[in-house]
Amino acid sequence: MKKIKILLCVVLVLISTEDLFSEIRHRSFSKKEIEKMSRTRAIIETKFGNIELRFFPEVAPNHVYNFITLAKKGFYDGTVFHRVIPKFLIQGGKPNPEIAKRLGFKNGRPPYTLKAEFNNMPHKRGTLSMARGKDPDSAFSQFFICVEDAPWLDKQYTVFGEVVSGMEVVDKISRVPRDRKDRPYEPVTIKIRIIEPPQ
Repeated sequence: MKKIKILLCVVLVLISTEDLFSEIRHRSFSKKEIEKMSRTRAIIETKFGNIELRFFPEVAPNHVYNFITLAKKGFYDGTVFHRVIPKFLIQGGKPNPEIAKRLGFKNGRPPYTLKAEFNNMPHKRGTLSMARGKDPDSAFSQFFICVEDAPWLDKQYTVFGEVVSGMEVVDKISRVPRDRKDRPYEPVTIKIRIIEPPQ
């Protein structure tokens, strides 16, 4: 009986640990996969116009792959730019409760996170980078676009792409009226289309 109780305690600890810590994803990609991702584009559609992105899979393949995969699944559609700061950044990709439930979030945590891919790409105007928590390996879906150069973010966050057109849209979004927590009073909803290169 004592052995059974000990075994149950161990199982409960393992279950609790699983709830607290997400899987950290990181894998290698072939040259062909890298080349395809580098030629892939994303279009962020907003009420202010479109923002076109290109990616840097050479330095952050897992972040690029994750963003493209989530976008193709419709994960970002209906989400908003929930944090906007003039002359700094706009941030989006925070899952709404419906999406979180569908993806199997546990205690508000995503089913997996990404291992950091900090690199030498600078956080300059138009940079696409990944938001994260205190843990460097805690990124999942939230991203931000720099409105101005932000060198103090270099090698602290994973740069994985840049804006190739639509910076005027980014500027407009960064200047919408917002509350004290930098949340727009009126939602800036997004939809993301992925345009892959022909086979």
